[in-house]
Amino acid sequence: MQTREFTVPPEGEGQRLDRWLADCCEDLSRNALQGLMEQGLVLCNDRPVNKKEKVRAGDAILLHLPDPQPIEAQPQNIPLDIVYEDPYLLVVNKPKGMVVHPAPGNPDGTLVNALLYHCAGSLSGIGGAIRPGIVHRIDKDTSGLLVVAKDDATHQSLSEQMSVHSIHRVYHAVVYGNLKQDEGFVEAPIGRDPRDRKKMAVTQTNSKYAYTGWQVLERFGNFTYIACRLKTGRTHQIRVHMASIGHPLAGDPVYGPRNCIKALQGQCLHAKELGFVHPATGKSMFFDSELPPYFAEYLARLRKEFRK
Repeated sequence: MQTREFTVPPEGEGQRLDRWLADCCEDLSRNALQGLMEQGLVLCNDRPVNKKEKVRAGDAILLHLPDPQPIEAQPQNIPLDIVYEDPYLLVVNKPKGMVVHPAPGNPDGTLVNALLYHCAGSLSGIGGAIRPGIVHRIDKDTSGLLVVAKDDATHQSLSEQMSVHSIHRVYHAVVYGNLKQDEGFVEAPIGRDPRDRKKMAVTQTNSKYAYTGWQVLERFGNFTYIACRLKTGRTHQIRVHMASIGHPLAGDPVYGPRNCIKALQGQCLHAKELGFVHPATGKSMFFDSELPPYFAEYLARLRKEFRK
């Protein structure tokens, strides 16, 4: 068990303990800290505390962190939409709603579980036991193309192409509002939202460079259908960048308006195009996937309403 020690400074006087600790522990959410308090693993001046308790300057806080329980991905016979496969890699069209790899809260039913079954364990080990073969990820509610490596040499080559921004990745999305220009870009660093550790944000604090180019494909008055080309691949990049310029993605419950379009069951975002140099053959590979039904049906609805 890991123990962390804190002393409350004068400027922390009067703050709720869970909020103050969340600011001190960037890797722990307030919910996680509240759970530790309920287990008696957070002490203030050697006594257990509750989440609503307020701290005073000079308080000695002890935080006990249980050792993490290992998660080991298991093969599961889950259907896969395989666009391409050879002895070195495969390209998969991930459906909306599927998580890429196991994590607390999603121990199975993931893309990795399906890949372990399909490939009989023949996947690169660079990503570790939880992310075998996974070169890049897309969000649970984002659909579209992913490349998966079957061996370490292939994985390393694809990762290097990612790092120098030579992999071609284009996403299609529907955003709120009418973009003024026909094309543009957002070049702004992305990191954890200082006010909500579960979200990402455009921020200068503990952030990384990010670039998203966008092009208008179709306009519907209050909505715009766009293509986004990624130079980098930060967590929630397109969702954060488009929201930062006042055009969040339709259906996005995290970065969009409070009354998001629930019928979409998540952001309207599809990884449509994927291109890279094959690590073994040196040939240029390019893949283009059709828009999934949820996306195509929403576009048809927008076209119908806009032309009334």
